[in-house]
Amino acid sequence: YSKVNPADTPILTLKITSDTLPLEKVNDLADTVLAQKLSEVTGVGLVTIEGNQKPAVRVRVNPAAISTLGISFEEIRLALIQNNINAPKGSFDGQRQAYAISANDQIFSAAEYRNVIIAYKNGSPVRLGDIGEVIDNVENVRLAGWVDGQPAVILDIQRQPGANIIETADRVKALLPRLRSSIPPTVKITILSDRTETIRASIADVQFTLLLTMALVIMVIFLFLRKFWATVITSVALPLAIVGTFGVMKLAGFGLDNLSLMALTIATGFVVDDAIVMIENIVRLMELGETPMQAALKGAKQIGFTVISLSVSLIAVFIPLLFMTGIVGRLFREFAIVLSVSVVVSAIVSLTLTPMMCAHLLKPEKPGDHSRLFLLTEHFFRGMLAWYEAGLKWVLRNQAFTLLIAVGTLVATVWLYVVIPKGLLPMQDTGLIIGVTDAAQSISFRAMVERQRTIAEIIRQDPDVASVASFVGAGTVNATVNTGRIYINLKPREQRAGIATIMGRLRAATKDVQGVSLFMQGVQDVQIDSRVSRTQFQYTLEDADEAELSAWAPKLLAKLRSLPELTDVASDQQSGGLQFHIEIDRDKAARLSVIPQAIDDTLYDAFGQRQVSTIFTQLNQYRVILEAEPRFQLTPESLSKIHVKSTTGQLVPLNTIAAVKTITAPLAIVHQGQFPAVTLSFNLQPGSSLGAAVEAIQKAQREIEMPETIVATFSGTAAEFRSSLKSEPWLLLAAIVVIYIVLGVLYESYIHPITILSSLPSAGVGALLALDLCGHDLSLIALIGIILLIGIVKKNAIMMIDFALEAERTEGLPPEESIYQACVLRFRPIMMTTMPMSRMMPINAMSERSCPQRSR
Repeated sequence: YSKVNPADTPILTLKITSDTLPLEKVNDLADTVLAQKLSEVTGVGLVTIEGNQKPAVRVRVNPAAISTLGISFEEIRLALIQNNINAPKGSFDGQRQAYAISANDQIFSAAEYRNVIIAYKNGSPVRLGDIGEVIDNVENVRLAGWVDGQPAVILDIQRQPGANIIETADRVKALLPRLRSSIPPTVKITILSDRTETIRASIADVQFTLLLTMALVIMVIFLFLRKFWATVITSVALPLAIVGTFGVMKLAGFGLDNLSLMALTIATGFVVDDAIVMIENIVRLMELGETPMQAALKGAKQIGFTVISLSVSLIAVFIPLLFMTGIVGRLFREFAIVLSVSVVVSAIVSLTLTPMMCAHLLKPEKPGDHSRLFLLTEHFFRGMLAWYEAGLKWVLRNQAFTLLIAVGTLVATVWLYVVIPKGLLPMQDTGLIIGVTDAAQSISFRAMVERQRTIAEIIRQDPDVASVASFVGAGTVNATVNTGRIYINLKPREQRAGIATIMGRLRAATKDVQGVSLFMQGVQDVQIDSRVSRTQFQYTLEDADEAELSAWAPKLLAKLRSLPELTDVASDQQSGGLQFHIEIDRDKAARLSVIPQAIDDTLYDAFGQRQVSTIFTQLNQYRVILEAEPRFQLTPESLSKIHVKSTTGQLVPLNTIAAVKTITAPLAIVHQGQFPAVTLSFNLQPGSSLGAAVEAIQKAQREIEMPETIVATFSGTAAEFRSSLKSEPWLLLAAIVVIYIVLGVLYESYIHPITILSSLPSAGVGALLALDLCGHDLSLIALIGIILLIGIVKKNAIMMIDFALEAERTEGLPPEESIYQACVLRFRPIMMTTMPMSRMMPINAMSERSCPQRSR
């Protein structure tokens, strides 16, 4: 078994081609020169070759010719082994000199192998070249690969764990000119796909986001305060908080990836809030006649506890994220830490640097000394405040109705949470599609090649496709001969349609190709898969009884294909292959002194591409392959030409000691946990959700009444979704409980935290309705957004509750009057911290292109 990183996809894929050299020579250069040099690059962890066409010497024997001469396949195999030896031979150690012993015991080329003597017949030598052809070729002739219709070798480059992707990719690209100069000029090296493109787009996006946020924050602060230096002081908090966060990220070993970038993007909206609250209070006191120093001292004292409450309670929201389990939990632990650090740094800056700068940079207020902008906007702000006061008075007069509305929003929030479609992670458009072709299980390699090239050519004609890499043949890429793999690189995002649209178009274009089906899935940065499957999501059946499993898996497959929530439903069950079964007559074979092992060895020699010897060179090692001539490998009738040598040295025709018949048999039997298993994979129909698909599959299983002895489980992304679905309500509840505890400690009250948290249902309704109207699932990203919303909403409540409590304690006001006064006083800072969130609208449009996680 193997442990894999689910996100460890190649960071770079290189295409190696030549118009003049045979593919095996190109493969040899890729293996002995390019792969070795690329593996030495700092940060590169693994270089693998796809479409592997490793050079080999192929010995193709004519069965009819050797049977006439009385030579068996086993004699040829032993001759090849004995004539190509690489073994130590000792040394001489004299009085003054030492000598190592060597010999020409190795054979390195097909031309030399042709002269190997197999036997003597009638006093004349029978050489290998007399009984067949010996050629320099490839190890496995039933493997093939192309890029854009041209035979090619593919190099996949993966990074070391923890290595910086962009730096590693840049080092590889810098090495390519030197590599090109070290190989023949007819061999071309081309970058087929570059995973760093989406990462660079995300970095560019977040850089623009930071600049846009700063600009919007500055604009909002200036519009509300209408003071130049007050705007500058508040704006200083943002870069300081971000730089401080970078420092902690460096110490913690975090890199700039999609999750940390998402945390920084969200942090840009949070880190200015504390500074806004602080400076607005100081400016308000200055407007009441205080000097800058007095206002800074008094304002910091008044608002200090509020800032601490805001920051501590916001960090408390992230605590449940730190304890999330599974792969998703590990992913978002970094997100929670980065966001928490930014909040802490922001609070420190707001409590120390902001009051100091206010005391020294703000100018005292002079009656009637207002700018033209102040006079133009004051009427608007006063009108807005008057409108708010009127609404606030109405709410305080109709408290019962208001409470009824609050209860209604709570019920609506719970109902929306239950009914809204649910998913795990938003589907990304990374510009890369993996396709799997699936043909009849009895198809030959030649027929599969023909269909594969037809499919690839149709895909190439699509206007949004940049390149197509295609592979067939059983090997490291495909498990069986009847499956093929296609890698589809799309054009840059701004030049093409969305990946879902393109896949739908390709399905329609290839559905009429006879004898083959194409299944596709978009490559995701986070792959949570337990095995390679044809499509995105997996449902695995296990059973100790392989026959029972084989009978019920097709029934469930047919049922799933009828579900409207699913598309591209596929199965990895391969139980319908053709097999030519040889029934040995053991009595007759024993009478003729033929043992079953001799039969197996002869058949393997003739039809199994048997590796019988190894050629060792200074750079690599190559195989010697023994087989019958290709024309004898086309039909089972060639078995009549096969003779087996008995223990007495006589050649016995195979058909005299065995009968043959055609049967069906599995091409492959997949096991999971030591039990036979079948994995049904599927994609989602446009508009469907993973949650709806999971429910539909479970219902379909119950409807066909599948035996309980068959254990059915979701795997990969679907399994992680089910696990997260169970923990989501507890995660939300944990966030609310932690905030309640923290607020209870801060306010030393059981009631005030409930008052603060009472604003959550209305925000929850708005968030869930927005998801539904925009057609988004309640994914894990959206859930984290709701958790963040808890932090955002309670910040506004804290600012009002703090001032109301202060008014009750210092001025002796009744609760209703104190909360009214607090709402009016804190209206401006609440609006100032809320309005910068409007920046999310343009960011949503940009992030949908480069990183849909941030757009949610």
